[in-house]
Amino acid sequence: MELINQFCTAAEAAGAVLVACQDSAEAVAYIAQQSSGAVLLPASVSCERVGLAGQLEEAGLKLLAVDRSQAAEAAAGVTSASFAIADTGTLVLESTAEDVRLASTLPAHHFVLLDRSKIVPDGLAAVEPLRRMHQRDTRNYIAYITGPSRTADIERVLTIGVHGPKQLTILLLDNWSADFLEM
Repeated sequence: MELINQFCTAAEAAGAVLVACQDSAEAVAYIAQQSSGAVLLPASVSCERVGLAGQLEEAGLKLLAVDRSQAAEAAAGVTSASFAIADTGTLVLESTAEDVRLASTLPAHHFVLLDRSKIVPDGLAAVEPLRRMHQRDTRNYIAYITGPSRTADIERVLTIGVHGPKQLTILLLDNWSADFLEM
């Protein structure tokens, strides 16, 4: 529990919103309530296992094909996290597939489903799951996401959402996926 609290504190300090959900139905209800338009949902084993696409559509959300031609129209992207790092509040996504990169970077709001059991204490503890990812596929993209997108100009004026999502919401679940190689 201490590890989860540490992650939540660090993620909130970086600007993320954290929401505890009992199950995927509660996560879908929250996403539907917070979304203001069409949604990108890239393929993932954990999302397919619970039929997340169908649940989102039943909640009244329009799902767009996750490709370059439609991605810019999406108001939100929904992905799972491979795992998270507690001391920095960072999400780690195995994002070799272009649909994951599009859903996590183009829409204004990024929702991330994270199993509480997949939070490691620090970067050193992240080495083993990262090594396993690279052993499975030596040519992959790994995204580290800490809060919403932010940038500053030469005068140090901070701007949120210029190069990615303006909002990051992390939906914490139990029994979503304990496999660090599965999103």
